[in-house]
Amino acid sequence: MTTPDGSWLTALVDGVVGLMDIIGAPGAGLAIALENLFPPLPSEVILPMAGLAAARGSFTLFEALFWTTAGSVVGAFLLYGIGAWLGLPRLRALVERTPLLHVDDVDRTVAWFGRHGGKAVFFGRMLPIFRSLISIPAGVTRMPLWRFGVLTLAGSLIWNGVFVLAGYLLGEQWHIVEEYAGILQYAVIAAAAGALAWFTVVRVRQLRGRSRSADLA
Repeated sequence: MTTPDGSWLTALVDGVVGLMDIIGAPGAGLAIALENLFPPLPSEVILPMAGLAAARGSFTLFEALFWTTAGSVVGAFLLYGIGAWLGLPRLRALVERTPLLHVDDVDRTVAWFGRHGGKAVFFGRMLPIFRSLISIPAGVTRMPLWRFGVLTLAGSLIWNGVFVLAGYLLGEQWHIVEEYAGILQYAVIAAAAGALAWFTVVRVRQLRGRSRSADLA
């Protein structure tokens, strides 16, 4: 069970397969927990492989879904803890020292998260990259643990269920899932890069306008 391109992904696949061979379904859960902490690890590969292992009889489909979702929740709570440790005072102090950012940006983001944080956590669990990062602002704003846990569990169960079932049903053709999921990941990265570029241009223009006004004054 290797990837067709023989890249670094092959080594990752072999490592996860070996982990599942040694400790079974909990190995898939551990891999997903690590994926939360290190987003470049592709859950779009790990999850279908867990489904394939279930199809082969290494463990049951229920075990694959249970342990991968448990890994998602554990990883999310670890990142929530990092956000809670960071807190608003440290975040504001960090932003003050960051070029192009203002403390007001933090306040607006916190206000937005207060209104839409529930939807952000739930749907964020179904977006590459953001499915990990969304836990940090939840921790910073101290979203109630029970609410964060329920939303994370629900969103993770949907995301994991789709990919685990795909691997279970596709069998040895599981890598097809990774190919299509890669398109979604590239789209999310492109959208994030575009938003960052737009923000940078707008903020630079604002700073130049203020500088000109000060010179005229």
